[in-house]
Amino acid sequence: MSDKTPRLAMVAGEASGDLLAGLLLGGLRARWPGLTAHGIGGPKMAAQGFDAWWPHHKLSVFGYVDALLHYREIMGIRDQLAQRLLADKPELFIGVDAPDFNFGLELKLREAGVKTVHFVCPSIWAWRGERVQKIARAVDHVLCLFPFEPALLQQHGIAATYVGHPLADAIPLQPPKVASRKALGLNDRDTVVALLPGSRRSEIRFIAQPLLQAAALLQLARPELRFVMPVAPGLAELITPLVQRFAPNVNLQQLDGRSHEALAACDITLVASGTATLEAALFKRPMVIAYRMHWLNWLRIRGRRYQPWVGLPNVLARDFLVPELLQDDCTPEALAAAALSWLDDPARCEAVQARFMEQHQLLRCNTAQIATDAIAKILNKA
Repeated sequence: MSDKTPRLAMVAGEASGDLLAGLLLGGLRARWPGLTAHGIGGPKMAAQGFDAWWPHHKLSVFGYVDALLHYREIMGIRDQLAQRLLADKPELFIGVDAPDFNFGLELKLREAGVKTVHFVCPSIWAWRGERVQKIARAVDHVLCLFPFEPALLQQHGIAATYVGHPLADAIPLQPPKVASRKALGLNDRDTVVALLPGSRRSEIRFIAQPLLQAAALLQLARPELRFVMPVAPGLAELITPLVQRFAPNVNLQQLDGRSHEALAACDITLVASGTATLEAALFKRPMVIAYRMHWLNWLRIRGRRYQPWVGLPNVLARDFLVPELLQDDCTPEALAAAALSWLDDPARCEAVQARFMEQHQLLRCNTAQIATDAIAKILNKA
């Protein structure tokens, strides 16, 4: 099978999954130039020739409140997708993150004889460890981003491969700060703060306001500061009114995407917890991690965490390398104070940048090649 051109189905459920899947597809296409892939995805996947039957943002929800509001639509999409794939089975299905959506789909497909791969081990080491039983039933193989995950899965009889993180391959070890500032119209002497409020609509509702209010406080304290805010596709209609309301006098440049340029160009970032925190670490940027959610989601999650860290750079370090301001602690005043503490302490910034370089080198494994080799072995066994 590995010498033939496989036909794959894939599902990525939000911007970060689309990014990971797009990088994976690049590696798969290098091995099988005629590869076809279809399912649910976004623009990064489409750029690799992916045929998106539904756009990835249809699945971009967070927490039980958001999921309940969109439950019927999302389950309808999953049922339709399952029927379509069972009627014309692919050689392999790859679920990219989105575990609550993908595990149910993977289980149906696996029971029908389709090989299933899950790309990104769910954070069972952080919370909801009971999901490991569902993984064992639904998935033939897991591609893991972090080095401690395969051993954890193998304890439960789940085949897994550490592939590193594709972003660590895509992002240069030395960020192109000068070129990125030039591309964004920023001066070399500017002190630049990047605001990354998240890529989900629910994140914008809860996180953008305190980030913008913190920017307003920082602008008062340091009038010379410049701010950049990358905005995920389709979210400008939510962001722009918030900027006008909460940061009307802030020297803020809204960007249409371009988050990597913003991270390369900035000195520090205020960033929503998630994949963006790892991106910030790979760009060696001191950060303040922020997160707020619906209070019902917070009550559910708060008591079920297995470790004190939420941000991925802190999880990898098993230490609070950077501050995390969550829920009630995520106030404009606290965010601004934490940002100023970075700006006022160059030695601390240099120290955390050195730790981020270690993490970058740990995660840089030629992910696309290793993942493609693992997938080829699975196809050979099919």
